[in-house]
Amino acid sequence: MNPELLKAVQAPPNPNVPELQPGDIVSVFLRIKEGNRERVQEFRGTVIRIRGGGNDATFTVRRIASHGIGVERTFLVRSPRIEKVVVHRHSYVRRARLYFLRERRGKKARLKQKFTRREEK
Repeated sequence: MNPELLKAVQAPPNPNVPELQPGDIVSVFLRIKEGNRERVQEFRGTVIRIRGGGNDATFTVRRIASHGIGVERTFLVRSPRIEKVVVHRHSYVRRARLYFLRERRGKKARLKQKFTRREEK
């Protein structure tokens, strides 16, 4: 295929989405349209999966809602609806897909925090 044609149909990267890794605890601020007005809604949770590259790259965030019900939401990395993504914490994980968190509750679902050199002091 023609590379210029592929570039023409690709969405521009969203500058408000930083580099993410599985295990990151993030807040995703998403623009939501209700009727004729727009508002920003926050979805805070753990990144359990990152997939794909290019136009259809996605990341899945999992959080525990009220009454201990787990809620997962998948976001397009290049979506213009994403206002911003804030990374609160990096966690030390040994795998790319954190599906094992679905069966865990409470303290068993915690991940070990990853420290950088500056944060240790």
